[in-house]
Amino acid sequence: MPRQDLEYPKEAHNTVKRYNHLAEYSLRTIHSIINSTPLLHVSFNTPNSPYPATIPMIGQMGSFDRPSADLSDVLDLYIHGYISARLTNLTRTAEGLPVTISASTVDGLLLSLTPFSHGYNFRSAVLFGHATIVTDTAEKLYAMELITNKVVPNRWNESRSPPTAGEMAATAVMKVKIDTGSAKVRTGPPKDDKGDLENEEVRDKVWVGTVPVYTVIGEPKVAEYNLVKEVPKTLVEWRAEANQDAKEYAELAAVKNLAPEKKKQDD
Repeated sequence: MPRQDLEYPKEAHNTVKRYNHLAEYSLRTIHSIINSTPLLHVSFNTPNSPYPATIPMIGQMGSFDRPSADLSDVLDLYIHGYISARLTNLTRTAEGLPVTISASTVDGLLLSLTPFSHGYNFRSAVLFGHATIVTDTAEKLYAMELITNKVVPNRWNESRSPPTAGEMAATAVMKVKIDTGSAKVRTGPPKDDKGDLENEEVRDKVWVGTVPVYTVIGEPKVAEYNLVKEVPKTLVEWRAEANQDAKEYAELAAVKNLAPEKKKQDD
């Protein structure tokens, strides 16, 4: 019997109200969105400023204590930055710095009969947790490898590693213990109101449909000081697979039916 996916608890700050039929609380879904999004946005409050700060960062879900854990398991989020950066300094507390992490990907343009009904197919996720500094050397190296391999799989092993003492000293790794989170996923064709659908004049002159959107990873370009004759096989294979997967998902999302709609609520 297959194991049921764990879900994040629904609390006041993560429960989706608007378009709640698109909501997902599954750890697997949320962690997958986080790990597949190249840039995350980390938000936190700063002293002596009326505005919260938001910083784009590279981050990846993982478990130092259970390296074989998969996306459906309880995981931490690892991010890294300069040792004396503002975020790093604010994180140096025993209880950790409260942070909000967001990720989003557009998978299609929804072109409807009326501008009011235009939109996107998309995947988005938000995590809430507390960030602390990683002080254990082994865990810090684990996190640095995890983050490096998010850029390109196996890049850690195919580049000069481990880091030098100077690089280790200049880099801070933060671990975010996740309290809860949620996601929204929208797939399928555009939708229009009944009145517009019954208006033959409008339907005769307005094209309606979905334009799939996906990232294409381009051909590698050799650096001036490169001495290696061939592009690494792992990079070539990953690029081809990533491009194919992105294309297939966006095209499937363009025609995939929505889940049964729940009762809609306002924010």
